[in-house]
Amino acid sequence: MPPSRRLDCALLVCAVALSRFLFRSRYLYDIDSVNYALALDRFDPAVHQPHPPGYFLYVYLGRFVRLFIHDSNTALVTLSIAASCAAAVLIYCLASGWFGRRPAICAALIFLFSPLGWFHGTVALTYIIEACFSSAIGYLCWRSFSGDSRFVVPSAILLGVATGCRQSTILFLGPLWLLSIRKHSRRQIYAGFLALAVTLIAWISPMLRESGGAEKYFSSLLLLWRIAPGKDTVFNSSIFMSLARFCTIFGITGLCFGSATVWFLRPLRQQATMPTDRDKKLFTWVWIGPGFLFFTFVFLKYVNSGYLLILSPPIFAWLGVWASDWYADPGGRTRKAWVAAAMITVNVAGFLYAPVYCSYRSVRETEAELVSVRDGLGRVAEPSEAVIVGFDSHFLGYRHAGYYLPGYVTVQFPALNYPEGKRVFAVENRNTTFLTVLPPDSIKTFVLFPLPAGETYSRYLEEVRKRFPAGALTSTVVDGREYFTGSSTDLQFLFPGLTRPAVYTQSHSLK
Repeated sequence: MPPSRRLDCALLVCAVALSRFLFRSRYLYDIDSVNYALALDRFDPAVHQPHPPGYFLYVYLGRFVRLFIHDSNTALVTLSIAASCAAAVLIYCLASGWFGRRPAICAALIFLFSPLGWFHGTVALTYIIEACFSSAIGYLCWRSFSGDSRFVVPSAILLGVATGCRQSTILFLGPLWLLSIRKHSRRQIYAGFLALAVTLIAWISPMLRESGGAEKYFSSLLLLWRIAPGKDTVFNSSIFMSLARFCTIFGITGLCFGSATVWFLRPLRQQATMPTDRDKKLFTWVWIGPGFLFFTFVFLKYVNSGYLLILSPPIFAWLGVWASDWYADPGGRTRKAWVAAAMITVNVAGFLYAPVYCSYRSVRETEAELVSVRDGLGRVAEPSEAVIVGFDSHFLGYRHAGYYLPGYVTVQFPALNYPEGKRVFAVENRNTTFLTVLPPDSIKTFVLFPLPAGETYSRYLEEVRKRFPAGALTSTVVDGREYFTGSSTDLQFLFPGLTRPAVYTQSHSLK
């Protein structure tokens, strides 16, 4: 790499690292973040430490970083910052190899100010890690696709390692790797498959052993599939659900690329000057196609917008060349510089203040609510006498209650339907177990863990309160936040069939 491009990369790494570090999250952001943090102490996907499929190598990377940084959230955020820096350099290298230095700079700047990419570089989630691996695998696969056989085995090994961090990676990037090796000799192809198989076995074997065996691991994975993604696929739901996901993808595109999405609408006269290399276009479509189809027809939720980051590296490269060609057109350079500055300002303002879950404002508001609830709940109920009932919510759910109030027993509502019967997740001292009967004899009361502010959450909480007879719940306000408590004997109204038989003799009667 020439000195000028090394300087580009050095400045880029500094800018990405500084921007992510300054706006990093201080607390575990959502339910998945807490699952990962719990797994740093005990790996068990059956009880969602972390949730299946397990993210085995990501957890062990987090454990390694935590040897030096003794806070779980900070350790995982450090991984996100490092992955953001690496992804920026790799996107630069990809765009540079495809289009040249100036498009590479534009692509890297678009990534630097990507609202969604910026957010995921500041929280304890795996999506920016997957984007980093996507950038690296895509770059190596392009070199292999271009005829350089030296990259067949390294790309296979990297694909295997990336799959150990997020198991969905091989589903989305496997076709790209197969495309990249198709022109090589049989010997090289066999070597690539062998390297991939050895890499996968190297982490799958210890993962299954630590999970309690293959049967336990795959049964928990199948159960989660049935509970969440498997319910709304194109095979068992209306086609309108897939259309909704298709529209959601375009909405998330705006979150990911911000104001740079205008380049998708570039004039036709400008399109005529764009690169027309068929190999690059084929490579790009194979890169993004499998994921695009999966997120359209199988599973995607807005709150999981980070899923689409795995598809973003080649799009950053194309946006970079389109932006570069626009800026290179003669005339109006000063005006174009002001337009570019305005576009960057829009992205920065969007990340800082937009009323979406992935803005810095939302992160800070969520963290403030978490601290307020953590400090206030202790004034409502004592750990020795009360059980916390938390909800299956991305934010301020039972996982946050169990992690940040470890002295309490925290149970999840609603109960889950397992083949063996109903089970309830319970967390105590940051360790998750299944309960078939609750509460313990020593528990006299329960408290509902408050949900975030908002109409949707308020309606849900109201529906939960309606399960109880009049007078069963007591309202207590601490620092402006309302907490609902009740006798443990009334948990039967939330968990029918899971309370001890003796409880029913003391419970309120429904009228």
